[in-house]
Amino acid sequence: MRIAIFTNNYIPNPYGVTGSIESFRRQLEKMGHTVYIFAPFCKNYEDKNPNVFRYPSFDFKYKISFPLAIPYSKKMDKIIASLDLDIIHSQHPNLLGSAAKKWAKKKNIPLCFTWHTLYDKYAHFFPIVPEKIAAAWAIKNATKYANLSDAVIIPTESIRPIIHNWGVTNKNIFAIPTGVEEEFYQNPERNIVRNKFGIKDDEILLLLISRLTEEKNVEFLFRSVIKVLKNNPNTKFLVSGDGYLVPKLKKMVSENNLVNKVFFEGIVKHKELKNYYSAGDIFVYASKSETQGMIVSEAMYCGLPIVAIKATGIESLVENNQNGFLVQESEEEFSEAVQKLIDNPELRKNFGDMSKKLAQEKYTDKICTQNLLNVYQKLISKK
Repeated sequence: MRIAIFTNNYIPNPYGVTGSIESFRRQLEKMGHTVYIFAPFCKNYEDKNPNVFRYPSFDFKYKISFPLAIPYSKKMDKIIASLDLDIIHSQHPNLLGSAAKKWAKKKNIPLCFTWHTLYDKYAHFFPIVPEKIAAAWAIKNATKYANLSDAVIIPTESIRPIIHNWGVTNKNIFAIPTGVEEEFYQNPERNIVRNKFGIKDDEILLLLISRLTEEKNVEFLFRSVIKVLKNNPNTKFLVSGDGYLVPKLKKMVSENNLVNKVFFEGIVKHKELKNYYSAGDIFVYASKSETQGMIVSEAMYCGLPIVAIKATGIESLVENNQNGFLVQESEEEFSEAVQKLIDNPELRKNFGDMSKKLAQEKYTDKICTQNLLNVYQKLISKK
């Protein structure tokens, strides 16, 4: 099978869509399929994969920085026209999503669309435009695109009623999460990271891996975790990620005299992530904007108990009172859930073991990619 993926977000940007594409791409290629990636040009980055093609772009800088694709290119048109494709998979409804739709129609092949984002939670990234107007436009645009596609992929079942409520009437909606790339998480070394930050064997390490921006609800998370850190001398907090809220979060830590207990690591290379997960004892997460939350499924695969807000995406992964605690958006409730796991090593271990079991049964790259491949085959057979 020859598959073309069109995306506005790709390597070297370390965001969820990038991780999703790479997980599926690697596994599809292992299964013997050919995958072509069409993405925005990124300055100072050279692709090693010959099947990655870059549309022209311009740098967009507002809160975060990434290249915005220009979906018109004679060079790309020639390349795509020359390819014998079986299916096109669009990761976005706009920009390169429009190119994906155009070429699926020209080649008379199926168009698959993944609804990655709760667009109303990301409206604050649109400069000048009021958030409500930006959110309404984004939802309307994505809904129209989904209804014109041959199939819609949602990362978890919790998204289905939301997009139905927004007006998606497409009958071909499939819940397929992004799988954990198992080969990357073999043989982690727990002490590499703990030694780096001086975490003792008898100390509890809370872990967060996230973009540190508004939609990830990190200010709430920090307020909740600060309560825990103040009451537990043997507990520390490691944060991996970057974003425009870093200065504000560091100020919160400093004002509470916790600089020696909270470590800001920045963005960690993918190949090193397994050691960070392994170093942690409890994974904490407060985002309400996820359609899946790949970070959480990775933490589960690495055997971590989870404390998270009960929200879309996350509630499809974490089984409350089985491999973690799903709580309301209450600082007291969140900190109490973390405290329960700190106080009870046996519960911590049992939840961690269940996390590993659930991830291995449901969320590996092999299982998820086979489910996606089944959808591709179904769509192709109907054309």
